[in-house]
Amino acid sequence: MQKTKPEGRIEPYQHAAAGWGALKQVAINLVREKVSGGNYKTLLKQNQPDGFDCPGCAWPDREHASTFEFCENGVKAVAAEATSKRARPDFFAAHTVAELLAQSDYQLEQHGRLTDPMVYDSASDKYLPIAWDDAFALIARHLTALPDPNQATFYVSGRTGNEAAFLFQLFVRMYGTNNFPDCSNMCHEPTSRGLPGTVGVGKGTVTLEDFEHADTLLIFGQNPATNHPRMLGELRDCAKRGATIVSINPLRERGLERFTSPAHAMEMLTNSSTSISSMFVQPKLSGDFALIKAVAKRLVERDDAALAAGQASLLDRDFIAAHTSGYEAFEQDLRAQDWDQLLAESGVPRAQIDELTEIYIKGQKVICTWGMGLTQHKGAVATIQMLSNLMMMRGNIGRLGAGLCPVRGHSNVQGDRTMGIEEKPTKAFLDRMQRVFAFEPPRAHGYDTVESIQAMLDGKVKVFFGMGGNFAMATPDTPLTFAALRACDLTVHVATKLNRSHLVHGKDALILPTLGRTEIDMQAGVPQGVTVEDSMSMVHLSYGMNTPASGNLLSETMITARMAHATLGSAKVDWLGYGGDYARIRDAIETVFDDFHDFNARVARPGGFHLKVASREREWRTASGKAQFVPHAVDTDTPIHRARALHGERLMTLMTARSHDQYNTTIYGMDDRYRGVFGLRRVVFINAADLALLGMKNGQWADLTGVWDDGVERRAERFLLVEYDIPRGCLGAYFPETNGLIPLHSTADGAGTPTSKSIPVLLQLSAEQSSAE
Repeated sequence: MQKTKPEGRIEPYQHAAAGWGALKQVAINLVREKVSGGNYKTLLKQNQPDGFDCPGCAWPDREHASTFEFCENGVKAVAAEATSKRARPDFFAAHTVAELLAQSDYQLEQHGRLTDPMVYDSASDKYLPIAWDDAFALIARHLTALPDPNQATFYVSGRTGNEAAFLFQLFVRMYGTNNFPDCSNMCHEPTSRGLPGTVGVGKGTVTLEDFEHADTLLIFGQNPATNHPRMLGELRDCAKRGATIVSINPLRERGLERFTSPAHAMEMLTNSSTSISSMFVQPKLSGDFALIKAVAKRLVERDDAALAAGQASLLDRDFIAAHTSGYEAFEQDLRAQDWDQLLAESGVPRAQIDELTEIYIKGQKVICTWGMGLTQHKGAVATIQMLSNLMMMRGNIGRLGAGLCPVRGHSNVQGDRTMGIEEKPTKAFLDRMQRVFAFEPPRAHGYDTVESIQAMLDGKVKVFFGMGGNFAMATPDTPLTFAALRACDLTVHVATKLNRSHLVHGKDALILPTLGRTEIDMQAGVPQGVTVEDSMSMVHLSYGMNTPASGNLLSETMITARMAHATLGSAKVDWLGYGGDYARIRDAIETVFDDFHDFNARVARPGGFHLKVASREREWRTASGKAQFVPHAVDTDTPIHRARALHGERLMTLMTARSHDQYNTTIYGMDDRYRGVFGLRRVVFINAADLALLGMKNGQWADLTGVWDDGVERRAERFLLVEYDIPRGCLGAYFPETNGLIPLHSTADGAGTPTSKSIPVLLQLSAEQSSAE
């Protein structure tokens, strides 16, 4: 790699993940956000039983937490909330929306915490202050004027607590629609849709305790050091006691190579580190399905050899017989599968597949974890189900130390879905809502995220309400999404800080400032706690510790309650009563969900409680009453295949990813130090052989052009080419800068998730580069 122009540099990072580099960044971010010294103590309450849940990732907390239960990126999230910088009404008075749109996403975040509700004024192109009652009246006027409730859509971010989410879905369903696009649609929807078809429940089957007993971990499509750094502590402990860890990812991420734990003094003092993965497998983009199927096929072949030699079966035939159905058809499909096709589609050599299979066979207690590297593809649902198939072959579901472990992104994205933020609700859930709250909920499925964007473009949705998040920048096909939001009569965003979605607005627009997770939520003189559900189905209370950034902030729960009261009145539901006492909401939740019985009492215990996951207990909530093997063929007629047939080997497949100074669309800084990128974000990682093929050089600037069959030109211009260890034919770049290359309707089959990890593109030198040469 070589150094670049002064606007940034590419410089290999030689250190382990975390360690002193992480502590340095913690200090930098606390200073950058001008966090007052008094708020530093907040960190000691992060992820503690008597403190607040990190507003970042959904990695679970240890039952007996230490005083050091935060990570670098968790501190960045807390610092962003605890900042002393403010975006007050005078800030908006000084800037038009057009002026703010010219700023970068990073610059917008740096203006600090929102302090007052604001309404858009078209005459001045500025946001002006508005009283809370007037804001809710404006929302109510728009909603009640719609001839059909389905002309409104209600987006929810994964940061929203269970109480606000439950009250929000109750309000929206009483209003009359199931239009609930949410961040699940954008990330782990294939998990939520795929697992019910195999094990009956769309959640993982493991807890942190299982990591203490696992002897093998297969980590698919994850970058823990950036996306959920506290996971590295568990992986370190596993590696220390001799567990085999395999990283399966197109990029060889630093956090899965070496990790220096800031929580362990000896590693810090000696500047030593722990090796995490003993094997790295780098499938090409969209190659995971073929790789997993190849391991399953090789397992059958190895089992044949073992039986022929008079040895015990390598399959858990007792588990298969007692707990599954469909194995015979699945095995038949494996035997018929052509090896050459699996090798070509996975991009993994046969010898490495054999080695991976041997590791899986040797493992007696295997955990498979995965992130969006598996879910943001056209065949993601089939991939998740193939992984379930592989784990069932050796009985690695529903026993100590083994199981399926999808690692969710945002802190309560799983809890929001549990609470009913779901555009495709089950009949049983709606029937229970009807009985408890005495109303007829809408039965038709609503719009998911992509469908909501299309409905806005078609004029079928006129009101967009966003409970948190940065919808405009999180979603695909950026110009189309912008046009969709601008076509609305009203856009409303609940937020803690300014982001681009607030500037891409409807005819009427509101910004409603809310409390952060770290702040004291006082209602009627009583501090309120909110509950969250982590990736492993643990539910616990979170209490803010800091003084609110403004006396004019409302909690998400109270915003929902007052909006519902203004729109529907309180004859049927005491909305304001719920908004003033979250324990009452938890009482209501337990009347709807049996697993939340004695909710207030159980969640008051330190650490909270674990929600039952039936498949963990080998209860299979499928039509057959057993876990289901589901065969799938290798799909060789995908958009990638069709594009490559037209453009040959010059066609590249692009994946989007976070930088290290980023959480979802929030940009904390301009570095991605583990990948050696400093001071810039418009980079594209590329294999050296592909650079040679394309006649390009490391350090040149190039443009990316999307390849799709809808006639829409999609371009992302001026990206620095960075030679990198990535499979041939594959590219990597950051989002949201490359979201505009993702066609709106390029989604996962059966899930609707944008295919952000498999985008067909062409590269060409940028105009300035061509002219310079």
